[in-house]
Amino acid sequence: MNPEEIKLTQYSHGAGCGCKISPAVLDLILHSPIKHAVDPSLLVGNNTRDDAAVLDLGNGTALISTTDFFMPIVDDAYDFGRIASANAISDVYAMGGKPVLAIAILGWPIDKLSPEVAQKVLEGSRSICAEAGITLAGGHSIDSPEPIFGLAVNGMVDIQNLKQNSTAIAGCKLYLTKALGVGILTTAQKKGILKPEHADIAPKSMSMLNKIGETLGKLDYVKAMTDVTGFGLLGHLSEMCEGSNLQAIIEFDKVPRINEIDEYLDQNSVPGGTNRNWASYGHKVKTITDRQKHILADPQTSGGLLVAIQEEKASEFEQILRDNGIPEKNIVCFGTLSERNGEKLIEVI
Repeated sequence: MNPEEIKLTQYSHGAGCGCKISPAVLDLILHSPIKHAVDPSLLVGNNTRDDAAVLDLGNGTALISTTDFFMPIVDDAYDFGRIASANAISDVYAMGGKPVLAIAILGWPIDKLSPEVAQKVLEGSRSICAEAGITLAGGHSIDSPEPIFGLAVNGMVDIQNLKQNSTAIAGCKLYLTKALGVGILTTAQKKGILKPEHADIAPKSMSMLNKIGETLGKLDYVKAMTDVTGFGLLGHLSEMCEGSNLQAIIEFDKVPRINEIDEYLDQNSVPGGTNRNWASYGHKVKTITDRQKHILADPQTSGGLLVAIQEEKASEFEQILRDNGIPEKNIVCFGTLSERNGEKLIEVI
């Protein structure tokens, strides 16, 4: 079996972060009728839907621990390893931390796909870990019906630099470091309608590390931060609003998005995860058009950082984004947070 000829997406029913269980179903899974003891050293658990768990080490620093894995979002095995790894490491950056160690999670249908293909996945993972300055130090593998890959990642952060999604304040301005639309493009790929000249757009975006998060963690005017993944921009923003007891106004035309997605939306290239997302949190959003919904609820795999900053620091913040290689088209304030005064969390204008 030649690894170069394998199309991994043919072996899975879902793709990337679009495989995630919907927010509404996840609420039911996480609910516990039993009151459990809480470790006083646990600074962040799952009560705020943050990107990772954080444990106070008692010396002014904290351990960040996270895991993320999914089924293939692209056909190429090497790219799949890179994307899944960048996505997992992103959780540490989203907390303002520095990744220090990774171990692999591999599920492989050994009766359908050769070990050589899995080897390519791991090679891709090692390349991204090297970019992040960490070692892929081991892991665990199982024989599974569909290919699955991801990482468990540990990171470190000075507690004073720790960022959460629930600590925004009224008046904060919103930024997104990667353009939306990878779910639309990867769905077009699965449908066989993606133009060859557009084939590299989504993989390039998804393989890009959110390393800037470590830098942003050191800025006290960055009040809240999270990465945008399977729940789409609206889902992760609603979590930020709920955790901070705020509401948001989004200027749709200013939201960074991939230019090429429009022609695929015209061909109904909408991931199934988009509608699952909307069914879970659409009631929290004031009425929007279908086009807006298909973009703002599009499940992102290894998406960008959603950052809430103090308004008066916008110019300084935007220059830091430029200095760290964020594309100019993404360096735009697209929304504002304010005190909550109604049932709806998000308004799109």
